[in-house]
Amino acid sequence: MVTTAKKRKSGGSKKRFIGKPTGQIQERVQAAGPERFGIISVDCAKRRSKWMLCNFYGKVIVEPATVEHTNGALRLMTQWAADACRTEGLTDTIVAVEMTGIYHKPVQRAFRKAGFDTRLVHPFASKHYRQPLHPDAKTDDHDLEAIFHAAVKGYGLATLPVGDVYQSLQAVSRHRHNLVKQRGRLMVQIRRLLHQTMPGFADLFEEDHLFHKSIALPIALKFSSADAIRQAGVAGIESHLTATKVRFQTRTIERMVAWARAAAEPSELAEMYTRPWQQLNDVRRLFEQQILAAEQELAGFLVKTP
Repeated sequence: MVTTAKKRKSGGSKKRFIGKPTGQIQERVQAAGPERFGIISVDCAKRRSKWMLCNFYGKVIVEPATVEHTNGALRLMTQWAADACRTEGLTDTIVAVEMTGIYHKPVQRAFRKAGFDTRLVHPFASKHYRQPLHPDAKTDDHDLEAIFHAAVKGYGLATLPVGDVYQSLQAVSRHRHNLVKQRGRLMVQIRRLLHQTMPGFADLFEEDHLFHKSIALPIALKFSSADAIRQAGVAGIESHLTATKVRFQTRTIERMVAWARAAAEPSELAEMYTRPWQQLNDVRRLFEQQILAAEQELAGFLVKTP
């Protein structure tokens, strides 16, 4: 018996375009026609921005205009842009806003609220197109031209709408990240100042154990010099830790007392350095409380995600 192989129907080749998938506008331009496809370029700054409207071929419809970052001015800009699109007969339009930290967000929100397809252009992309056009002159108008060319080439990237839960999760996560970075800087400063008053004391503990799950700082806060540790001795330090309800091991205290007997001379300004590092330590503890609160808040948002 002869069997014949079944021929599979090909699903057809998918269209592929050069460029970022979220920046592709080729099919939309083809559907509307280049003369009727508009691109609004926006160069943002802190207090004001500059924008212009062109069709896909680069014909300037609205000359570069400045807009203040106020509610009324932004509303007037979007209305002006919409009226210009209708007057010129543009049937499809995108807005290409250059990212500028957080200062582009008011413009981005204004255009989105007005119903425009608003996209973001990375400064690296606009710089790439500005340099060959105007290598020795960086002006707002030249930046607008570069933003336009970046959008035409597919570097105006669309951002998908994100739910409130995810946005909140991202905001709290970034806040926690900033707190951790600032706490890290404080730890470096504290360690440097502590070395001026108690040379070699911090080296008795591993890098991550000086500030966490350690008796180092409770002892240094009370006995802030090698002489004070020598005079207190093992018994005096144990008595202090017991009174303040800090758990300890006697062998760790014995190691500190041994260090104190052989410690190098502190800085001439040791007493002056003591107060700053102790004050910085108070700030560090405040950061740790805020980090813990942020992590608890993060967990609340996390359980609401898929």
